[in-house]
Amino acid sequence: MRYPVAIEPGDDSRAWGVVVPDLPGCFSAGDTLDEAIENAREAIELHIDGLLDDGEAVPIARPVGEHQARAEFSGWIWAVVEIDPAMLDDQVERVNITLPRRVLSRLDRAAKAAGETRSGYIARLAIGGHV
Repeated sequence: MRYPVAIEPGDDSRAWGVVVPDLPGCFSAGDTLDEAIENAREAIELHIDGLLDDGEAVPIARPVGEHQARAEFSGWIWAVVEIDPAMLDDQVERVNITLPRRVLSRLDRAAKAAGETRSGYIARLAIGGHV
């Protein structure tokens, strides 16, 4: 999956600003052009992860040309950021982990107290749920 990003040029006193037009509210910055693009990748991944956690649809990326004509991006630089499509995949996958028995015991007690399975409890914690 590739998202176009609009980059407002920076200088010695101002960071390079980045906006992701297809993901309203998704923005980033960096001290250099390269850093701005890399930070945009992280911002996009976090934004998409948040949308999925909230049960919202992930907007489809549109071609750069559809955004370039917008007056608000006049003079901005364009780049395309590649996002791993696996981050959109909610298919269940079996994993094998190794934990000390005392940690596993605590984990199982906490999951039981929360009324969840071990896997469900770990997944909730991983996506930002609180104990």
